Amino acid sequence: MKTISELIRLLTLEKIDDQVFIGQNFKAPWGRVFGGQVLAQSLHAAYQTVPKDRIAHSMHGYFILGGDLNIPITYEVDTLRNGGSFTTRRVIAKQNERTIFNMAASFQLKQEGVDHQIRMPNMVDPECLSTSLEQIETLKDLDPGIYRRLKAVLPEVFSFKTVEKIATKLSKNGPPFNTIWVRTVEPVVADLPMQQQILAYMSDYNLLNTASLPHREVLNKSDTFYASLDHAIWFHRNVDFSDWLLYAMDSPSASNSRGFARGSIFNKEGVLVASVAQEGLMRQ
Repeated sequence: MKTISELIRLLTLEKIDDQVFIGQNFKAPWGRVFGGQVLAQSLHAAYQTVPKDRIAHSMHGYFILGGDLNIPITYEVDTLRNGGSFTTRRVIAKQNERTIFNMAASFQLKQEGVDHQIRMPNMVDPECLSTSLEQIETLKDLDPGIYRRLKAVLPEVFSFKTVEKIATKLSKNGPPFNTIWVRTVEPVVADLPMQQQILAYMSDYNLLNTASLPHREVLNKSDTFYASLDHAIWFHRNVDFSDWLLYAMDSPSASNSRGFARGSIFNKEGVLVASVAQEGLMRQ
């Protein structure tokens, strides 16, 4: 998948009835359905059932079973509440009548209120950095295995620019902080709901990996299985992927073969547009 139009087609579901939708799968090179795809498609399904004046402000999902790339995913939407200001939906994703994911999302009318945010970290501008695809070329001879895996999984529809050097970050133990500039490779002409769905898709890249950074020297010695367990997103302000966004991630904890990570997503002007949290399996 190389273009925005391909990504938008992937996230746009086929309507079966007012509450049921079907989505196709990105053929992920790791052999399971990509978690970001399910997050974004489930948000798309929920959006089809809410009034046009409601915008998603949060979503919370649990990954229950690994998805089969060869089977379309059915999304069933439950109407939990239609309130004066807030609208709540539950979405269940199924393959072969088995639930692989469930999610709750809340939508709100645009309303005035108090406003504050944390400050964006002071980072090197993206124009001064190489792309992640360019940076991993240094690993081609140093660690061919990691190089091949990264080359396969880095998405072509996004341009990632890692602030910290990838070669060092993935080969040596380091602090659990991960900062990446990201935008789509071409401008996005889409409304806010689709921009949020693209954000949901992108947010699953790099996040769990942040929890592995203090343990690279151990984890690199053998195969490690990574899988998202849950994922939450809070949409604070409007987002536009046509310009650079800073994804500032940290991992407060890893224990019991699980890693926990969280992220703040800022636009280039320093506006906090979304917050993300995820726990995932990291098992050797």
